Amino acid sequence: MSPVSRPFCLVVAAMGGEGGGVLTDWIVEAANASGLAVQSTSVPGVAQRTGATTYYVEIFPTPLAELGGAEPILALSPSLGEVDLIVATELMEAARSVTRGWSAPDRTHLIASTHRVHAVAEKMEMGDGRYDVDHLRQAIVAGTRGRLLFDMEQAAKSAGCIVNAVLLGAIAGSDLLPIAPEVFEAQIVAGGKAVESNLRGFRLGFQAARGEVPAAPPASHKRPHPQVEGAALVAAQLGFLPPAARALAEEGVKRLAAYQDARYARLYVERLQSLSAATTDEAVLARVARHLAVRMSFEDVIHVARLKTAPDRMERIRAEIAARPGQPVVVKDFLKPGLEEVCALLPGFLARPILNAAHRGGWADKAAWGRQVNANGILGYASMRLLAGLKPWRRHSHRFVQEQAGIEDWLAAVAEASRLSPALGLEVAECARLIKGYGETWRRGTANFQRIRDAVIAPAATGIWPLPFALDAIANARAAALADPEGNGLDRTLAAIAGKAAA
Repeated sequence: MSPVSRPFCLVVAAMGGEGGGVLTDWIVEAANASGLAVQSTSVPGVAQRTGATTYYVEIFPTPLAELGGAEPILALSPSLGEVDLIVATELMEAARSVTRGWSAPDRTHLIASTHRVHAVAEKMEMGDGRYDVDHLRQAIVAGTRGRLLFDMEQAAKSAGCIVNAVLLGAIAGSDLLPIAPEVFEAQIVAGGKAVESNLRGFRLGFQAARGEVPAAPPASHKRPHPQVEGAALVAAQLGFLPPAARALAEEGVKRLAAYQDARYARLYVERLQSLSAATTDEAVLARVARHLAVRMSFEDVIHVARLKTAPDRMERIRAEIAARPGQPVVVKDFLKPGLEEVCALLPGFLARPILNAAHRGGWADKAAWGRQVNANGILGYASMRLLAGLKPWRRHSHRFVQEQAGIEDWLAAVAEASRLSPALGLEVAECARLIKGYGETWRRGTANFQRIRDAVIAPAATGIWPLPFALDAIANARAAALADPEGNGLDRTLAAIAGKAAA
């Protein structure tokens, strides 16, 4: 079949708010302006991908004026292996579109951004549920003929637009469609919305497709920690750690000094120093330095309030939504603290009887107070600042005491296992991933860790189990707890481990 006897088939995979519909309209209008027959359809997305929508466009490459009155027949949906170009606003959407079967390794080209917008399933995992980016790239390479991949989100931010304009420029620069680049530009102008910024984004995408500018570097989402007096002196005490662990620990010191104070960061260093007496293995110390910093900066109402009143938060929000100078922006925070979060701030002698009564009565998880706070209003901001100002009180709170006891128990388990084997110490250190969040999530994670500590880590650290069996047992128990926070999977795994150990 010759190229002019069939339509050009294009799939656009976009997330909600990324302008996939506008991008499709630009392409359709550009095809109409070029005198080509074109048809587009869309399939609304699902919540698991935050409203991902698939758009399908067919363009007959021969102008209607040259068809002698004939009208091509265009399809409403893509056929397997018969898509010429896949356009995606995000890397996961690109891989998903390729693996659905629309792509053919000898036919399909792909244009996509390399940034990630994590799916709900990834965020719901107790541990790190993010999909492996290398696997996504491998699937894309295996299923396509040609690819244009770069960080379009960064390009869009630098242009002050959203990613659809950069994608349109990349499409125009690829020369895959039978449409002149200036025709695409004309559609942006004709749309009349954010013309200047969209044209800047279009030109960045066009230049990247032509190889005229390097791809934008990946965005760094790490927020700088505020400087705290005394933090540098604390970080200077980390000389006992090997280089890789020391680099992580220095970040941990900054994090914890900002979270609480320099004295709390010094406790972090002292804990690492105690562990270094049990093991000098760099991998164990580096892993513990990372997990310990996260565990010591646990989430509570005070921490959330501090983040929501951070001086740079409003500027960051304005930049993300591309608000113009002087344009009013209203930010509303939806908060629903439960009994656990409220009692976490109380001293233990008050919190314990309240929580015990609530758990016995079965209403601990039902008591919650929802409210909407105007983050940039006087009363809303003042209330959040009042909560953030409770940071000095945190040391006297019930949650703080609970967390410190749990951290010491975990560190003792790591030290005990590391004396027997660094590999065993690493497996125990990774169990810190079980404990996170607050409320029911924190309780389940803590309970699951304690069960693994008693049933698997304790006998493994005594050396009564062969090392390969001990490593496998801890890894399997941890994986079961992360996959099923309710504990049913962990029950079965612990029973299987006990049976094998007895044998």
